[in-house]
Amino acid sequence: MKAITVKDPAAGVEGLTLTDRPAPHAAENDVIVRVHAAGFTSGELEWPGTWTDRAGRDRTPSVPGHELSGVVTELGYGTTGLTVGQRVFGLADWTRDGSLAEFTAVEARNLAPLPTDVEHAVGAALPVSGLTAWQALFDHGRLEAGQTVLIHGAAGGVGSLAVQLARRAGATVIGTGRAGNRQVALDLGADAFVDLENERLEDVGEVDVVLDVFGEEIGVQSAGLVRAGGTLVTIAAPPEVEPRYGRSVFFVVEADRARLAELVALVREGNLRVPIGSRHSLAEAPQAFASGRQGGGKPIVVVSPQPVAGHDPHRSRQRFARPACARCATS
Repeated sequence: MKAITVKDPAAGVEGLTLTDRPAPHAAENDVIVRVHAAGFTSGELEWPGTWTDRAGRDRTPSVPGHELSGVVTELGYGTTGLTVGQRVFGLADWTRDGSLAEFTAVEARNLAPLPTDVEHAVGAALPVSGLTAWQALFDHGRLEAGQTVLIHGAAGGVGSLAVQLARRAGATVIGTGRAGNRQVALDLGADAFVDLENERLEDVGEVDVVLDVFGEEIGVQSAGLVRAGGTLVTIAAPPEVEPRYGRSVFFVVEADRARLAELVALVREGNLRVPIGSRHSLAEAPQAFASGRQGGGKPIVVVSPQPVAGHDPHRSRQRFARPACARCATS
């Protein structure tokens, strides 16, 4: 199969190459997904999991990308809840080969069914941003109706979905970002917007929850805005300053099949818009990494796989496939 791989941490984006790779094997509780669309995070080349497996062993050359949407072609031994031929979307494991490939092996529990009326590009753009926004606001921030939430980067990948989810939950939403993103944030449902380049963040006053995606000085200032009993939730880095009478949470998003199903249901109902940006072929993925998100939504890699030697599509009709070796589980 064709895949984007990296093998030199020092090479950065320049080290991304389109290569031929063996088709993956399904370990226990895995599925093989034929990838139709994939998403990525521009900073993931700096993540330890891109270069090492769960035991800390080098696993290069590795395949980056962790968001995917596609069709199940094979079930690993013991896999339940999904079927061959089913449309799915979700998150690939951080320490295994990812989604920028024609086929990938994913733990079944990390995937949710993708309804036929939702396109694969949306399925690939939703997992990281959607789950991060939900977990930040409700699992960690404990946001409730009637409270006020400050959402940094309100027009960005996580922020744009967080604004919509918070507004739907009955919260008052204050968004932040650059001046050019003001109308985008307001259109998504923000009640107010702060231009971080030209307006004073402290003028916001006290809030119940802060969702911080920037860290550094913005994170420090934000801690001072959390009212008693409130929460500063950050995905940037462990906070440098704690809220005086509140608490802080730094977290990394986790896969959640049930929550993915709820999020895609909101999409189908028209209650959640997922901004899609530029679309790229698999061969163009290195350029997409280099350009990153440039407004207008998340960049998506559209994968159009062809039948590959060694991965007989008829073999996918088997109910179970045992892994060929012990190393499959960490490949």
